[in-house]
Amino acid sequence: MMPKTKLQDVFFTLLMAFVMVYGMVCYNIAIEKGGMSNAIFLIAFYEMRIMWPIAAILEFFIVGKLAKMLAFRFMTPQDKPIFIIMAISSMIVCIMCPTMSFIATLLFAHAGDQIVAVWLQKLIINFPMALCWQIFFAGPFTRNVFGGVMKLISRKTGDAEEDVMEDAA
Repeated sequence: MMPKTKLQDVFFTLLMAFVMVYGMVCYNIAIEKGGMSNAIFLIAFYEMRIMWPIAAILEFFIVGKLAKMLAFRFMTPQDKPIFIIMAISSMIVCIMCPTMSFIATLLFAHAGDQIVAVWLQKLIINFPMALCWQIFFAGPFTRNVFGGVMKLISRKTGDAEEDVMEDAA
C-alpha cells in the first residue's frame, strides 16, 4: 500500500527515512568499529537524531519528486506497479546515497582536507548496501507496516468497507 493523502505521505516518508537511515547508520558504525556488535544498535541513535530529520526533509521536499521524474523517464504509468515502485526506489537511492554520504562525511568523518576522497569512499561503500537495503528490506518492510497501520486506522474509523473494495480491485 502506498500513501494516498498528504498526511499519509508524511507518515510514510518519516517511517521510510527512519528505517533507511537507521540501517545505514548501523552499517557505517560497524565498518568504522571493525565489525558489528550489539552496542552499535544503541550508538546509532546518536547519529539518528541528526541524520533522520535531514533525510526526511530531503525526501519529502526534493528527492521524492526528482526520483519520480527520473523513474518515469524509463517507466510508464501502465507498467506493473511493482516495477514502478522499484524504479522510484532505485532513483531515490541514486540521489539520497551520495547526498547523505556527503552530509555524513561533513558531520562525522573528520575528513579535513581529504573531504572529497573520504566522501567518494563512503559513497562507494554505502551505495551497494543502500540499494540492497532499500529494495530487499526497508522498502517492503515499510510498505507492509504502513499498509497495516492504514488498515488498522480505517477499521477504527469505519472505512473498512472502502478498504475491502480497494483491496479487491
